[in-house]
Amino acid sequence: MAPPRIVSLLPSATETVVALGLADALVGRSHECDLPSLPALTAPRFPADRPSAEIDRDVRAIVEQGLAVYRVDAEALRALRPDVILTQDQCEVCSLSTAQLDAAVADWVEGRPLVVSAHGATLAEVWQDIRHVAEALGVAERGADLVAALEGRVAAIAERARAQPRRPRLAAIEWIEPLMGSGNWMPELIALAGGASLFGGIGQPSPRIDREALMREAPEVILVSPCGFTIAQSRADMPALAGWSGWSGLGAVAAGRVCLADGNRFFHRPGPSLADSLEILAEITHPDAFDFGHRDRDWVRWDG
Repeated sequence: MAPPRIVSLLPSATETVVALGLADALVGRSHECDLPSLPALTAPRFPADRPSAEIDRDVRAIVEQGLAVYRVDAEALRALRPDVILTQDQCEVCSLSTAQLDAAVADWVEGRPLVVSAHGATLAEVWQDIRHVAEALGVAERGADLVAALEGRVAAIAERARAQPRRPRLAAIEWIEPLMGSGNWMPELIALAGGASLFGGIGQPSPRIDREALMREAPEVILVSPCGFTIAQSRADMPALAGWSGWSGLGAVAAGRVCLADGNRFFHRPGPSLADSLEILAEITHPDAFDFGHRDRDWVRWDG
């Protein structure tokens, strides 16, 4: 049986399809996915290559008008004749929502595709999403094997992290302006890497925080990885965070333990790359105990 024709409108789902060995079955993608040879079927309603404050302003204005944050090219989508479309229903700011996709295919009388929507907010839920995608694509056994391999990598890191003498207090920053901590699976990953997460709850939305909270919590390590930002984008936006008077008094800053990581490729994609994200967190949290080769490629120390 030929594999189904797959459109993935979610970067983490695209990663899952590739990890399942079905990359050749992909016929379309979102503008954020990593396979430029495929046609992009979505686009943001705002310029994405700007500082965090400007992006936040534009997204808020779009939502206040009752508009979706992303556009979908419904005609191009239909022309690709997908059998399965992969999307999500967790965050309207992260990618195309299930509701938008339902509207785009509402008038398809023949050959309406199966829509598979991810919604995981914890590691266990993300692994279940991977299994769900694998089942929908007819490769359930491969999905089970992939999840088992990911769980094995996570367990091995967690075991080594538990042997470390202490758990550094780590503040994970998901957005610079306005300032946000990291929720969902991130507090879980930080704990597995041998750290103590200061902001956000496991499986909970990422919280707004303020600079005074950073002072009160006194982080020993600060990880800045805004959702969708490369290291270069984060570096360019750092003055918005580091320009306030209390910044230099933070212990993490004084100790040189402020790190910038690739938030476009890692941390914010609920799929196979979360295992790589855990490796990065372990290197940042316990640099003397972990070295997976991510430093100076996927994360760097911020030199101010």
